[in-house]
Amino acid sequence: MRGARALPSLLLLPLFLVLPSLSISSAASGKQEQVYIVYLGGHGGAKAEEAILEDHHALLLSVKSSEEEARASLLYSYKHTLNGFAAMLSPEEATELAERSEVVSAFRSEGRWAPHTTRSWQFLGFEEGLKGPDGSDWLPSLDKSSGDVIVGVLDSGIWPESRSFSDEGLGPVPARWKGVCQGGESFSSSSCNRKIIGARYYLKAYEAHYNGLNTTYAFRSPRDHDGHGTHTASTVAGRTVPGVSALGGFAAGSASGGAPLARLAVYKVCWPIPDNPNPNIENTCFEADMLAAMDDAVGDGVDVMSVSIGSTGAPLPFAQDGIAVGALHAARRGVVVSCSGGNSGPKPATVSNLAPWMLTVAASSIDRAFDSPIKLGNGVEIMGQTVTSYHLPGNKPYPMVYAADAVVPGTPANVTNQCLPNSLSADKVRDKIVVCLRGSGLRVEKGLEVKRAGGAAILLGNPPASGSEVPVDAHVLPGTAVSAADAKTILAYINSSSSPTAVLDPSRTVVDVRPSPVMAQFSSRGPNVLEPNILKPDITAPGLNILAAWSEVSSPTKLGGDHRVVRYNIMSGTSMSCPHVSAAAVLLKAAHPDWSAAAIRSAIMTTATTSNAEGGPLKNGDGTVAGPMDYGAGHIRPNHALDPGLVYDASYEDYLLFACASGTGGSQSQLDPSAAPCPARPPPPYQLNHPSVAVHGLNGTVTVRRTVTNVGSGGGAARYAVAVDEPAGVSVKVSPRRLRFARAGERKVFTIRIEARGGGVERGRFVAGSYAWSDSVHVVRSPIVVMVA
Repeated sequence: MRGARALPSLLLLPLFLVLPSLSISSAASGKQEQVYIVYLGGHGGAKAEEAILEDHHALLLSVKSSEEEARASLLYSYKHTLNGFAAMLSPEEATELAERSEVVSAFRSEGRWAPHTTRSWQFLGFEEGLKGPDGSDWLPSLDKSSGDVIVGVLDSGIWPESRSFSDEGLGPVPARWKGVCQGGESFSSSSCNRKIIGARYYLKAYEAHYNGLNTTYAFRSPRDHDGHGTHTASTVAGRTVPGVSALGGFAAGSASGGAPLARLAVYKVCWPIPDNPNPNIENTCFEADMLAAMDDAVGDGVDVMSVSIGSTGAPLPFAQDGIAVGALHAARRGVVVSCSGGNSGPKPATVSNLAPWMLTVAASSIDRAFDSPIKLGNGVEIMGQTVTSYHLPGNKPYPMVYAADAVVPGTPANVTNQCLPNSLSADKVRDKIVVCLRGSGLRVEKGLEVKRAGGAAILLGNPPASGSEVPVDAHVLPGTAVSAADAKTILAYINSSSSPTAVLDPSRTVVDVRPSPVMAQFSSRGPNVLEPNILKPDITAPGLNILAAWSEVSSPTKLGGDHRVVRYNIMSGTSMSCPHVSAAAVLLKAAHPDWSAAAIRSAIMTTATTSNAEGGPLKNGDGTVAGPMDYGAGHIRPNHALDPGLVYDASYEDYLLFACASGTGGSQSQLDPSAAPCPARPPPPYQLNHPSVAVHGLNGTVTVRRTVTNVGSGGGAARYAVAVDEPAGVSVKVSPRRLRFARAGERKVFTIRIEARGGGVERGRFVAGSYAWSDSVHVVRSPIVVMVA
């Protein structure tokens, strides 16, 4: 194991552990069994946990042949916030349970979930014009009240020895904390402190599927084998650590989470995929394990939950979506759940984590780059981007070759330029700079293939869809990456020269790059395919080339042949933007402990900006102007969110009523059978009191109703006027146009009349606008997206 260098005692660990009790087949019945989640809705609060557990056993006994078999089949009993359990069941047993009146749904727990994978906080402060007393960039996270806020991170665990998780200067653990520090392989109670106040791990569903955990690749404990969990945890709540950098000294400076005084609770739910050649390249997370973690997190006392995890494939109805179910019951207890939106952009309708009761986060850039000059043999100079610490010797021209011209026979024609494993001919690439294109395969694996074949360096070009967005990598050999336009220039030069050459100069870190932020092309886009009358994503935050803490048993590339050790690493993804929003939620919880999860989500969304730091519109990585389907309400502004003026609140009952009319599976009973039945004619989904407005299939006129609550810092009387930016071809009328509040906490109702102008808009395509309430101090902005039928 790579960790043997950092922790020599790991050499004594067994290589493979199997839990026989989690066998996939039932010896007693001969039936094939799998992990199913049996969801029973919410708790009424009348029963003790022991009584709930007995209810779950009784349900299992109704389909099992003996009490012993029923108890042995139970993996998790969810009893803190939501009501349900995970168990080993045959398809027939699951179907029989699903037909019972008290069961909402019974669905398989699958490994279709995966992690969505410093300067960012300084950049957010700079955008808002905030400077500290010493002239440094500043955010209000240093308020000591945030030390009472607990953020739970669901991910691949944590590396507790990182300086980002020091508890120096922190007071006692909040008395309301009920969690534990679960020991295990290379992790003990002493691994927790006043910063990491709790840690648990969950792998019963994982082991049931894979028949055990191979501890060559992962710790049977909350310790992070991968790096992803450490990175996200330090982004949300890492302490301020001066003098850090990525490998090679890139991005040097102070690293800090957005809420450095907040307490961390770690819930390890993601594990290596053993079928992969390199299991730690990608992790998988099973719903039954995640739901157990979310249930425990709320019971433990977390205030905010950060979940940089999303599903692959077609989204399921909310009642069969483990994260959505867990987030719903967390929101009922006032816990804010922030989730990553996914990395499948720029293709539309790819965003995941679609429920309106969670914050879904897109990814954008910051104002930092890692310039790597490239001098072509024809005199043209191009600026690449890299954090690779290796350099070509001699600062001299090296011959260049295009990968498509240097592949071995039999390489599929559609990937000859991709530098996939074992595709390059050593005779054709030896001692040359190899030009590869992004596409299939991992970026860092392409560099590994160039190195295997004897190439001197890699020059990695963007495909057209990625535009000018360049995620940086710590390649295993000299190399850099370029935009799509620059890749085209380089290939044109290679094609026009009989002996093309290039000089790759060392890279350097530069800041104050403009324009910024820019929407990441990889960030998943709307519309919401599950319920298009709810806009997703909700918000965007920094997610491109983010520096944060890392696991010391995971190399910067996570490749099996890469043995470099780093304490901080640069990563890109909505996994990185999600904890930025989680940190903003922590600050809001500290400032407004009585606010609901919906009020906090509203404050974050309505104070976002749709402008870049220069005052122009936010753009995508390909240079086009971005819109709500790219960034939701806009780019996060944490300081503005602390005093939003007005908020759109929503309750658990509001969400159940939303489900009555939503196209996500039918009736309210699919979320909570103990709640009141759906009305005969429930209000349309767009009537949910949400901070954004989305109307899908507009035919004629609709009237949308919204309610706002006065939470302005003035605490008393306030007068707001509305301004409307109408979507193209759509009329938007807000009534009344002025709202007067006499006191804090007062609510006002208004309507938005939306009408399609005849022939003024292309049918079947979303058009965007907005409306904003202002009292000359606050601007409370909401996006409007409309698709005319």
